[in-house]
Amino acid sequence: MYLEIVTPEASIVSGEVESVTVPGIEGPFQMLNNHAAIVSLLGPGRVKFQGSPTIAQGFENKFTKEETGKWVLEINGGTIEMNDNKVIVLAD
Repeated sequence: MYLEIVTPEASIVSGEVESVTVPGIEGPFQMLNNHAAIVSLLGPGRVKFQGSPTIAQGFENKFTKEETGKWVLEINGGTIEMNDNKVIVLAD
């Protein structure tokens, strides 16, 4: 599936991933390939993704990488939309 993470500054991530976990307002949830369409609010927490998308130049320091190989981005909140195997995270 395709992931794009957009912040007020720029589009900071784009590319293919295997999974995405986000901090929903009712708790974290994960999306895998061919997940049902969804739109949700996000609370503060961590966006985690597995894969090798492109991280925009100058924003690499916002990400950490877990021992499991997942990339992690701390956010204050936002929204997420998944449709047609494309995930768009609008993050604060």
